[in-house]
Amino acid sequence: MFPKVPDQHKVGQPLIRNGLGVLYVLFTTVYLFILYFSGYVKNPPNVFAPISAPFTLAACILFGGFMGMLDDWIDLKWRYKAFMPLIAALPLIYFALNNPSTRTSISFPLIGTIQFGAVYFYVIIPLIVMIVTNTVNMLGGLNGLETLCPAIVIVGLMVVSPTAIMLLGPLVFWLILTYYNLKGKIFVGNTGSFAIGITIASFAVISDLKLSLLVMILPYIFNSSLILLTVFFVRKKASMSFKEEKLSSDHRRSLVTLITYRRPLTERQVVAIVAGIVVLFTVIGILVQLT
Repeated sequence: MFPKVPDQHKVGQPLIRNGLGVLYVLFTTVYLFILYFSGYVKNPPNVFAPISAPFTLAACILFGGFMGMLDDWIDLKWRYKAFMPLIAALPLIYFALNNPSTRTSISFPLIGTIQFGAVYFYVIIPLIVMIVTNTVNMLGGLNGLETLCPAIVIVGLMVVSPTAIMLLGPLVFWLILTYYNLKGKIFVGNTGSFAIGITIASFAVISDLKLSLLVMILPYIFNSSLILLTVFFVRKKASMSFKEEKLSSDHRRSLVTLITYRRPLTERQVVAIVAGIVVLFTVIGILVQLT
């Protein structure tokens, strides 16, 4: 049913089923529609327009899943893939415009509050969706890396959100996929990484957790910055060598190659180190929101 691709970081490169992230998209959409029709998640006060947080989140995830599936099918170039998440920002813009409680400002430590006004709707929201989705998509390639780290960020957002119920079902299903991904049984593919990236970005915007989100995804932003800077200025991509069941790198062009630079580590060790970094910044993001 699902196409198989070689696991390049395993001895013998066994074929693994890819693209199972589509199951997350289907399950999450049904779950959010149930919340929408049941009325369990209430609209903000004084909102009379036909908007709903669960429905908006479901629409965004469907967009993200479709874009990821398209990338899995035809292998989109980065120049196109980078801007495709902007389409998924449309439901968020509509939701924010019709929500009187939407804050168009962001408070930064040491800097203070920056008021964006109308720019928030038409520039900041699309940028949040585009940056988060692409950075999440770029941190992958190892069993568990593209599933465990987003799960950590989602847990962090749920801790500080009053509408955490919207991500309870999706998180449980994603953790099931994470388990099998860690075991080397499945890959979620671009369908899964795009969908989970859209989930994180959209939920943070809907729940007004923008600053916490920024802190939590700093490891993702650092990784993407390294990759893009080396591609633009050095014209080379990040890569690793696999020998005797260990990964190593002779350059520092991504977060993973930085960790394995002249230091052979097993795949599990690399994933654990990256996950630990994400946990650290997620905890800081939670503390920022609570203070």
